[in-house]
Amino acid sequence: MTRDIYKELGVRTVINAAGTYTMVGGSRMSEETLEAMVSAARNHVVIKELQQKVHERLASITRNEAAFVTNGAAAALHIAGASSIAKKYGRPYPSLSPEQIAKSEIIVHRAHRNPYDWSLRLLNCRIAEIGFPNMILPTTEDDLEYAITENTAAVFYFFMPPGGWVAKGALSLEATISVASRHGIPVIVDAAAQVPPAETLWKITAMGAEACIFSGGKDLRGPQASGLMVGKKEFFSWVERTAFPTYGVGRMFKVGREEIVGLLAAVEQYVSMDGQERLQWAEDRIASAARAFDGSTMVSVERIYPNEAGQPFPQMAFRFNIPGCSEEVLRHLREGDPSIFTMAADGESVFVNPMTLRDHELDAIVERVKEIETVFLK
Repeated sequence: MTRDIYKELGVRTVINAAGTYTMVGGSRMSEETLEAMVSAARNHVVIKELQQKVHERLASITRNEAAFVTNGAAAALHIAGASSIAKKYGRPYPSLSPEQIAKSEIIVHRAHRNPYDWSLRLLNCRIAEIGFPNMILPTTEDDLEYAITENTAAVFYFFMPPGGWVAKGALSLEATISVASRHGIPVIVDAAAQVPPAETLWKITAMGAEACIFSGGKDLRGPQASGLMVGKKEFFSWVERTAFPTYGVGRMFKVGREEIVGLLAAVEQYVSMDGQERLQWAEDRIASAARAFDGSTMVSVERIYPNEAGQPFPQMAFRFNIPGCSEEVLRHLREGDPSIFTMAADGESVFVNPMTLRDHELDAIVERVKEIETVFLK
């Protein structure tokens, strides 16, 4: 009999209709990935040897010169920032003085400031901002040129295609890489949620970014506490000297053999998956949900593309003909059996993202919305 740890703990499981949000556990791992992690847990290995083999394999299947597994995308940002500062001085990061670190600069577009950049701020270096989070005065290549000084260690870029939640106002990634490369400054790209498509795993570094970072626990469907960094071999020689198991800042971000192997298994499956077939499945399920409410005066279903993260993957919004009802709808979804977790799209609507759902769960969501419709019609 399979153990149900959540039931033993008295923790409700939920249908995750929100998407790959960390607050609800990201994605599900496949049975193949879980088996790989269990296999890894059964024996001891020399971590550096495991890292070498796994990183070589990850670099190959993602068409990159180098790769590195971290314990999350935020940890990868911190390690990449520290590696950039070490590279600038040509010395291991632990050998640098607080004064040397403090005067080092990482350039960030103001349009790209967000809570994730704490990973860079915790380095205690200087964050040098350029541009504005709007298009009143568009950022130019000259703005980046003028911001680069003898203390510049890296340029940080938060990548999200049009349609996502990132503010306008930054230079294009192409222009950013062009300027930074003329000065020999590495560009670190945060693309944590930017798969699908799988091609993002190699296209950003092919443009010239030294490092591109992905969350292992989002659509890659690896361990939630994992991150994938891919990029250029020369830059990654500094990553290897900075990250776990090296003593120093990397030691704070320990990644287990289970996560290392689990992420490899997940990425192997992801790059071989038929993305077009999966996309068609999502479109069919959204169309089916819309048909379920044909003729309803209370509920309609709207297809949204791209989704809120700017991913080229469709999601839907259930729109209710009652102003300001979304919080009440969310409460009905959460408190029912099974519990359904999602987000409000606006005051009258809630999101449903097929990315993390199975057929029977989508059926359950449609049925629950019909029940809520009946409650509101009374």
